[in-house]
Amino acid sequence: MYSIVDIETTGHSSKITEISIFVFDGKKIIDEFTTLVNPECVIPPFITNLTGITNAMVGGAPKFYEIAKQVAEITKDTIFVAHNVNFDYNIIQKEFKDLGFDFKRKKLCTVRLSRKLIPGLKSYSLGALCTTQNIHIQDRHRAKGDAEATTILFEKLLNLDKNEEVFTSFLNPRSRQATLPPLISKKTIDELSEKTGVYYFKDSNQDIIYVGKANNIKQRVLSHFYDKSKKELTMCLEIAAVTFVETGSELLALLLESSEIKKWFPKYNRAQRRTSESYGIFSYEDRNGIIHLAFNRLKLITNPLMKFYSSSECRNFLEKLCKEFTLCPKYCHLQSNVSNCFHYQLKQCNGVCKDEEPINTYNSRVEQAIESVKFKAEHFVIQEQGRIPNENAYVLIVNGIYKGFGYAPKSSVLSSVSDYTNIISIQKDTTDVKRILNSYLKKNTASTTILDNVVIEMNSFDLFAS
Repeated sequence: MYSIVDIETTGHSSKITEISIFVFDGKKIIDEFTTLVNPECVIPPFITNLTGITNAMVGGAPKFYEIAKQVAEITKDTIFVAHNVNFDYNIIQKEFKDLGFDFKRKKLCTVRLSRKLIPGLKSYSLGALCTTQNIHIQDRHRAKGDAEATTILFEKLLNLDKNEEVFTSFLNPRSRQATLPPLISKKTIDELSEKTGVYYFKDSNQDIIYVGKANNIKQRVLSHFYDKSKKELTMCLEIAAVTFVETGSELLALLLESSEIKKWFPKYNRAQRRTSESYGIFSYEDRNGIIHLAFNRLKLITNPLMKFYSSSECRNFLEKLCKEFTLCPKYCHLQSNVSNCFHYQLKQCNGVCKDEEPINTYNSRVEQAIESVKFKAEHFVIQEQGRIPNENAYVLIVNGIYKGFGYAPKSSVLSSVSDYTNIISIQKDTTDVKRILNSYLKKNTASTTILDNVVIEMNSFDLFAS
């Protein structure tokens, strides 16, 4: 027995505005339940334009908790079927969870079944499938119309699967078919690497929509499909292909991930998409000999100590330096128009702003803070495990600037900057890269080699607090 379901929602808030369920025994419809639902929130205008469902229409409709028992009873002991099943199923499941109940049913997806039983189509949307299969949809984008069309499509798919081999395999919990995004083939997932690297989610146009890194690529990719957050559910509906690049080490995976996000600007990557570093921290000495730390737009700074994306990031970082090195916020330009800083009253400033601390003593701590945001060597290379057993990976820093990473056989003799430059892929130096490298250097010292006899102190990297 099958429950063929379609819902309409409010869009971003994913609250149900209409639900339709057809109970189908494989040959005929034996029961039906359709109703508008009061989502208890405003329906956006663009959703109303799509579905025709207005706020006035749902104003007097039952709330979900008032129909929950009917939904549970009509779908009991049935297989839950929908077009893009994870979308409908997860939203209904969340509605039940919000009421304190579990909703669990076996699932089948008519998109995935169609891809298997009707291969070679350009699109597997419900509208496109109904066109190719001569199925007439009444009231497109309304729950009953779409559920009825899905029922007719489902019957056709049942008839195409003569020995029910496809349906049986899709219902096998070990096959993972029900958990995969509708546009992804099981073969794609089976062929994913279980090694460290970077993976790419692509849509049906082969545009990259997400880039991620993982120590186990296959395991991490699958975790996206099990995630029930709204962002993940929305993204998974668009994933049509997954590709990957093995990197050998987690450090190189992090560096490549950061570079690729800034190269492709994937729509579902937000944290590292920004590329313009428009603010910077700098230092200067005033007429009294006190060293200030300050921030301004990058184009107005000659030699910035660090680069940031916004003034708030600069402030946050300066606040951490103040706390760590007991600096005066007045001379870090965090408190303005004050004769002495508020931190002095809290005993978090030693009183340079009240002439109670010698300037040279205060300046010494400022210089320590400045040193903490610099690499302690101009040229060094980090060695990591390569992609195969007889290969090493290398990360090159020249003049304190990240240059990129590359690979070479373990038998290669590399000793100078020029040797490493010949094997690396050139990359951009960004704040995200420095954060990644600093985090690595604080934990790893043995794999770092100084080039050109420059000495590096590996015990004081405290540059880029997250």
